[in-house]
Amino acid sequence: MDVDSTPAYDVNDYNKIKEGKATILFPKNNEVFYNPVQEFNRDMSIAAIKTWRDIAIEDRMERFEKSTNPNKTAPKKTFTVLEALAASGLRSVRYAMEIEDIDHIVVNDLLESAVESIKRNAHFNGVSQSLMRANLGDAISVMYSYRDKERFDVVDLDPYGTAAPFIDGAIHAVKKGGLICVTCTDLAILASNNHPETCFAKYGGNPLKAEFCHELALRLVIHSLQQAASRQRRYIEPLLSCSIDFYVRIFVRVHDKPLLTKTVSSQTGVVYHCKHCGSFANQRFGSIEVGKNQNHKYHIADAPIVDQKCTNCSSKQEIGGPCWLGPLHNKDFVQRMYDGVCKADKSIYGTHARMKGMLKVILEELNDVPFHYELSELCSAVRAPCPPLVKFNSALLNAGYRVSGSHTCQSSIKTDAPSQVVWDVMRMLVKETGRSPKIVEGSPADVILSRNIQTDVSFLHHKDANPESRRIKLVRYQVNPEKFWGPKARHTEAPKAKKPKLQ
Repeated sequence: MDVDSTPAYDVNDYNKIKEGKATILFPKNNEVFYNPVQEFNRDMSIAAIKTWRDIAIEDRMERFEKSTNPNKTAPKKTFTVLEALAASGLRSVRYAMEIEDIDHIVVNDLLESAVESIKRNAHFNGVSQSLMRANLGDAISVMYSYRDKERFDVVDLDPYGTAAPFIDGAIHAVKKGGLICVTCTDLAILASNNHPETCFAKYGGNPLKAEFCHELALRLVIHSLQQAASRQRRYIEPLLSCSIDFYVRIFVRVHDKPLLTKTVSSQTGVVYHCKHCGSFANQRFGSIEVGKNQNHKYHIADAPIVDQKCTNCSSKQEIGGPCWLGPLHNKDFVQRMYDGVCKADKSIYGTHARMKGMLKVILEELNDVPFHYELSELCSAVRAPCPPLVKFNSALLNAGYRVSGSHTCQSSIKTDAPSQVVWDVMRMLVKETGRSPKIVEGSPADVILSRNIQTDVSFLHHKDANPESRRIKLVRYQVNPEKFWGPKARHTEAPKAKKPKLQ
């Protein structure tokens, strides 16, 4: 339901909160949900939408120039946005004031008090009702209602908790080549083993309490997005996938390319994870064989690639997923976004330094290697002191393998080296420092260290062992931004005053 009336309010009843170019009126009675820690989320979203906009306009112009239709018309350079769960409207106000070329934003919420807040904040910031169109409605119903209308170029989902109920509707509501921005704050489900049955019900895969649990959370959400898209013969391309504080934020582009949906099985699979030493192995559900004339043949994967027990320490293994095993990011997109952030005035983004740091680390990540180790966990498995990360990385690089960190975890080791090589490096480290007397014979640590070293391990410093983001001292891993930070309480409609009983 569109809401066009001009709001009436007294500024003295509100606290003013400044973020970006917007100033919102935050009710003193805490009427509408607001979390200042999410400023980074909103800053990243603005930069991502700007980057997508530039790419989308370039794609439209390229198709226009290639077209041989004599009646062709120049493509629009404007785009539309749906914020399905808007709450205070801060995000949409910032989009309207800070992102150029937006035709209009439909700003939706289920609660009347939130819609009043949306109208009030738009009016206070001088944003017209034609640009920011407040709407009262159920997010799912609103998104499905646009299947037969002019769909949106950008659909933004930023719910409290899981975005799972809204994903299918977002796939229906977005245009070909459009952008879907998704936030999920339920990492207690996505990044632990507390409630695997709940995670499977919401996202179609099992989580793991592993070193790479936050990366797996990203891959579970992308898997859910891709499965919803595939049912509509659409394909999602992850542009940027971020694990941030207590939530994940993912940006995907939606393509109407049924042929690409055939590749999904080869980019989907499970991960086997050792409960003791943290070794892991990925099993994709399918493979692609390129034949004559570039014809593709699609095959089902062979039987499990691991034994029931870990080959490194003989402990039991667990299964995570199904999940997305393809790239988490489009590096060209991330590079353009990073360049845009670097060129932008620092006053535009309140979290400018953190944005640069995270995007730089993501650019350095190995994008074709799912999951990672964590140095302290590797050392803990064999009761060894922790060496400098640069030393460990040097050994892997000197052995001929690639290595990087991951933005999802400090001290992470993302490498294409087999687990045998990783543990050979650990065995050589223990050989240097000495074996701990606390290791019991027959224990997993004893099993690992009793195996022969098969790799030529050299700890000579390698020039690529220390990433540029660390050398130039960017903000790579943010400390807790404020005291008692984290998800705030869920917003609910303010209770209405009870009517006096008639005598």
